[in-house]
Amino acid sequence: MHKRILSAVALGAVATLALAGCAGGTDAASTDGKGQELTVWIMKGTNPDASAFYDKVSDAFEEETGATVKIEEIQWADAHDRFVTSIAGGTTPDIAETGTTWTAEFADAGALLPLDEYVDAEKGLRGDLVEGLEVAGTYDGELYGMPWYAGVRSLVYRADVFEELGLEAPKTWDDIVAAGEAIKAAKPDMLPFPVPGDAEFQVYPWVWGAGGEIATKDGKTWTSELDSKESQAGIEFYTGLATEHGFSSAGATTWKETDLRDAFTQGNVAMMLSGSWTPKSLIEANPDLEGKIGAAVIPGEDGGIAPSVLGGSHLSVFNTTKNADLAWEFVKLMSTGEFAEQWSNETGYFPGVQSAMEEALSSTDPLVAPFAEQMVDGGASVPVTPNFGAVQAKKTTNSMIQAILSGQKDVATATKDAAAEMTELLNQK
Repeated sequence: MHKRILSAVALGAVATLALAGCAGGTDAASTDGKGQELTVWIMKGTNPDASAFYDKVSDAFEEETGATVKIEEIQWADAHDRFVTSIAGGTTPDIAETGTTWTAEFADAGALLPLDEYVDAEKGLRGDLVEGLEVAGTYDGELYGMPWYAGVRSLVYRADVFEELGLEAPKTWDDIVAAGEAIKAAKPDMLPFPVPGDAEFQVYPWVWGAGGEIATKDGKTWTSELDSKESQAGIEFYTGLATEHGFSSAGATTWKETDLRDAFTQGNVAMMLSGSWTPKSLIEANPDLEGKIGAAVIPGEDGGIAPSVLGGSHLSVFNTTKNADLAWEFVKLMSTGEFAEQWSNETGYFPGVQSAMEEALSSTDPLVAPFAEQMVDGGASVPVTPNFGAVQAKKTTNSMIQAILSGQKDVATATKDAAAEMTELLNQK
């Protein structure tokens, strides 16, 4: 049976892995790329200081290999269609950033080269990969996506409001309700815990936190378990924050995560799930929030940590490249050592290798440490299958949540319908 994959990073192992260990191994200078140029596609917007980073990594790559690199930024919204078109036409780049839910799809299409030989040749690198990202980048037993960076959603809240009302960060689901009721009573103009209807990855922590699963695999057959007793309990609690407790608003039924963050930035939200990459941007958008934001792991129903989707990106090498060895050298340069750390520092995401996470794991920063703990002890993967993209395109999970929030369906009916649709999509040939 396929179960969710938790990124169980061993802290002791992290402490013993030196950064040089994952950047070491084969000597990059041994790959002669003089006169050659690599094309690289990177998603736009992840790094606000991308140009300076690209210049630095390009200069380092040329110094080490003699090759030049042409980095092109593409929009997330257009990227999937552009990849599909380029794969069909044989016009893919040498290397590209691939979202964790796309890597298996592109590998299944035969567009990517396996990276196991390269990874295993680098001393200590295989054991240094963040497990959740490695699992998401593995298809049919081979690694097609080199972990690059990861983000995870945790609980973000208005620390100043909690302090004013004598509240502590919730450690159980009952705590969330109790805090929400206190905030609702004291600050009627503030939404205690909005439930955005168009935000899929906000849903799964409640499914997992209640002991449920998105889908499981038996042999070659996938079965969605969104309608299991446990999953229904998690979804009932989550949507109940709106329908039962009134912690949300009717408008939030169509909100995306960006809408949720905008409302928080405007001072209208007390608690939300948000990514490790967002606190910095929230404060930049509203400097008055400086010192007023707190973060905590997402609590399980009765305590502990509810798993959260470990999102992020891989770096993949396409089969159209004329020099796979050279392409790997660039992937390694970007995803390990100083450049992995620099990208992490500039974006607010975590590196895809454990050794570059030492600083985050030992941090006492209240806006870093909870996310690091969430990633290590409660980072999970959505079903690793090329067909999960079809589930996302169909908006199966979002439609389920919106139907419940709008009162069109009860939880039992909505989850049953969603599970049937998801199961069909996951097993399409």
